[in-house]
Amino acid sequence: MLKIKRAVSLVWDSAPGWTAAHVVVTTIQSTLPFALLYIIKLIVDDIALSLNLVDKTQIFSHILFLLIDAGIVMLLTHFLAVIAQICSETLSQRVTDYMQTILYKKAIEIDLEAYESPHYQDILERAKWEAPHRPKRMLDNLTSGGQGAVTLIAVLGLLISLHWGLVCVLIFAAMPTMVVRLRQSKVMYNWHRHQTEVERKANYLGHLLLGSQPAKEIRLFNLGNMLIERFARIRQQLFREKLAILHRQAIFQLIAQGCTGMVMLATYGFIVHQTIYGRFQLGDLVLYSQAFQRAQGAVQSLLASLSGLHENNLFLADVFEFLSLQPTTLAPAHPKLVPRPLQQGIVFRDVSFQYQNSTRKAIDGINLTIAPGEIVALVGENGSGKTTLAKLLCRLYEATAGTITLDGIELQHFSRTDFYSQVGALFQDFTCYQFTVADNIWMGNVEQPFTYERIERAARQSGAAATIQRLPQGYETLLGKWFKGGEELSGGQWQKIALARAFLRDAQLVVLDEPTSAMDAHAEEEVFMRFRELMRDRSALLITHRLATIKMADRIYVMHRGEIVESGTHDRLMALGGTYAHLFETQAKNYQ
Repeated sequence: MLKIKRAVSLVWDSAPGWTAAHVVVTTIQSTLPFALLYIIKLIVDDIALSLNLVDKTQIFSHILFLLIDAGIVMLLTHFLAVIAQICSETLSQRVTDYMQTILYKKAIEIDLEAYESPHYQDILERAKWEAPHRPKRMLDNLTSGGQGAVTLIAVLGLLISLHWGLVCVLIFAAMPTMVVRLRQSKVMYNWHRHQTEVERKANYLGHLLLGSQPAKEIRLFNLGNMLIERFARIRQQLFREKLAILHRQAIFQLIAQGCTGMVMLATYGFIVHQTIYGRFQLGDLVLYSQAFQRAQGAVQSLLASLSGLHENNLFLADVFEFLSLQPTTLAPAHPKLVPRPLQQGIVFRDVSFQYQNSTRKAIDGINLTIAPGEIVALVGENGSGKTTLAKLLCRLYEATAGTITLDGIELQHFSRTDFYSQVGALFQDFTCYQFTVADNIWMGNVEQPFTYERIERAARQSGAAATIQRLPQGYETLLGKWFKGGEELSGGQWQKIALARAFLRDAQLVVLDEPTSAMDAHAEEEVFMRFRELMRDRSALLITHRLATIKMADRIYVMHRGEIVESGTHDRLMALGGTYAHLFETQAKNYQ
């Protein structure tokens, strides 16, 4: 009952006016068939009466009046059907849009680490399937059930006057179908829940086949047919399983409907018998037979609505399961303000982190300091934990053990919004927004007013200004090829745009993860020639494999298998002759 109430509340919140209109129209619709049925009964009675009259003028006038009444009821029925369709379709669209917005809001609340969990992906996938239409379906079940109840109450008196046992017959006849539907709902729900990951695999293959990013490799390596075959195998497996369920359900439905049909035929035979032996008039025959038919439909509609409520209640559990998720890092009750400017800097003390579903620590026992205005560099082989450490610093993850402090205050004591406002970042997997150039850069700080002065300054700082000037509409050029008129950039050009995004945020801490990996040597040199000036009064964490570019760093930390194995300036580390010196000399040989 609680889920039903919550679902109706979601529908009401999405569009109160359209919801009220939908309920009112469907309620009125439920009374019109009975009114028409009674008018037809009166017409048939008058026709039967006229057979024994010589002067049929008066009776014809009365029949004509009843026909006009019937016409008005039919016109009103058709009019309300059109209005009901408009209300239903409009409400469905509003509910879909509203539920999508709720899902998006919840998704951005969840910790980044959750996206790396298959369990979370299953919950998210099921919520995406069910959220757009289940609340509206539940409202339809309620209104349809209400219509059935109103119709049933309207004809109940007639059926009782004929024989009280007819009501029992109606309910008894509908019960087999009801039981079968409830069982079907449970079986289908369990199957869908069990097959979520399989469905996601099929969707992933579809993403690979239709996506623009994998398109080059799929064609170059001739992967298309192989991926299509895998997709077809998964879909065939799902098809066979679902067909087997439907086959079993069809057998049960036939048995249930057969039982119901036999009971209905016996009842109609009883009504005909009563008419033949003179207990009913001809109009009564029409009235009672139609009333019983209407009552049968009303009972079936009511029970179908109840089984539909049961089914939608099951599937809505997936939506509410997603909406009930909470971030593992809750906002502090009394958040502290981020110091401006920094006085002591950032300190990692014995920090460790382990990903979900992983048996090893990504970083272990890290001790690291970034003083105010200091440029710190991280180097090491792939998989050594550099990017994970950067994400911990940006508070995208929370440390499994140890503390990270800013001016002696643990990061958990700051509100995320306030802390993020003081962090500018560029990661390796930065996003290429299919927006204009100006929008792409403005994404770095949407809390600030959109001004071309700030955007152009950030573009100059990142080295993107020259590229932008050559574009057809300059800063108003649409980037990417998803939409008409878009201009595609090279990897290095996109990286400059993303770097401008990081520079736009007037942050005290800048985190750059391979910020020039896609740039050519000349562009990279331009960026790092200005880097020291750009980082004035800012603390910076720089991750790069290009060791020649980090000689400017005030301090260098060398990571290996999640631990810091060396630290110091470039000259000190070279004199030490350890891991850093080996990496630097190995790269240097490639340029000799």
